[in-house]
Amino acid sequence: MMKEPKDSYTVMIFRGSMAGPLRFSFSRKLIKTLVGVGIALLVIEVVLLSQVVLRIGEMWELKALRAEVQSAREQTTVFSAAVGDLKKRLMTMKEVNQRLRVMLGIDPQVTEGDLLNGRGGEEATLQPSGTARPSATLPQDVSSIASPTTMVAGMELEAEVAIQRDENALKVQEDLARLQTIAGSEEKALEQLVQAAQGRQARWAATPSVWPVKGWVTSGFGQRVSPFTGQLAMHDGLDIGASPNAPVQAPAAGRVVALGFDPRMGNMVAIDHGFGIETQYGHMAKILVKSGQNVKRGDVVGLVGNTGISTGPHLHYLLKVNGHPVNPQRYILD
Repeated sequence: MMKEPKDSYTVMIFRGSMAGPLRFSFSRKLIKTLVGVGIALLVIEVVLLSQVVLRIGEMWELKALRAEVQSAREQTTVFSAAVGDLKKRLMTMKEVNQRLRVMLGIDPQVTEGDLLNGRGGEEATLQPSGTARPSATLPQDVSSIASPTTMVAGMELEAEVAIQRDENALKVQEDLARLQTIAGSEEKALEQLVQAAQGRQARWAATPSVWPVKGWVTSGFGQRVSPFTGQLAMHDGLDIGASPNAPVQAPAAGRVVALGFDPRMGNMVAIDHGFGIETQYGHMAKILVKSGQNVKRGDVVGLVGNTGISTGPHLHYLLKVNGHPVNPQRYILD
């Protein structure tokens, strides 16, 4: 029998009773080497597996960042479109304001710098989709994610996201500030227009623009030959012939400030319409209003008569502006 060396291991394989066993001898040094290699391979496998797990995590993180960047860009695009639409509406409002100012006879609105039509300088517009500035290149497959530059790319992308957020927030604030300024200016303009329109409406309601009685002019405003003296005299109103007891209507809104019998004018009523406008109605058969009463256009204030110094039934219609008689026909529209 062959003696085995002390520094080796022998493995015997018995194949049956008739065949001799197979004998394999391995040195201890070889066994130790194989065990060491196995342990090293195991460690390498564990390290590689952990690296793969880390890279897969980084891949999902990068995908999440990529989705966040895309979402931010989409939100920016939507907000940019909304801001643009609001600007168009404000411009339309501004045009309407200017037209209304012209119609109402108000001086055109002047502001320090046209907020909507000014030109010059660098604009801080929001970046629409398709024109956004380049961002960090995103890896598209696992092999690139597992590369040594993955962490650097992730840091760059994260920095890109932070920068874009800050820039978008700044642009949003700037656009909102501009829109608030424009909206405030247009709001003030609308308030002025409302006040002007109300003033015009009140002025229109107080303007004697209709005939106070249905009839015909028997004597106009201005110089005439007096029917009582036969001499040239100034006639300060209109004499309107009409049927006796025909209704006399207020030609505009106002307040009755005087009424009673006057030796020359007979039964008369005076109405103050505001804005320095006053009307008087004389020779009436009957007065149908009270002192201090508010009337509106079309209200009956009396009946046509022949009282006072008169040659027949008619209404003496007098219109004063700031205390001076003027031709009432200048104000009558129908």
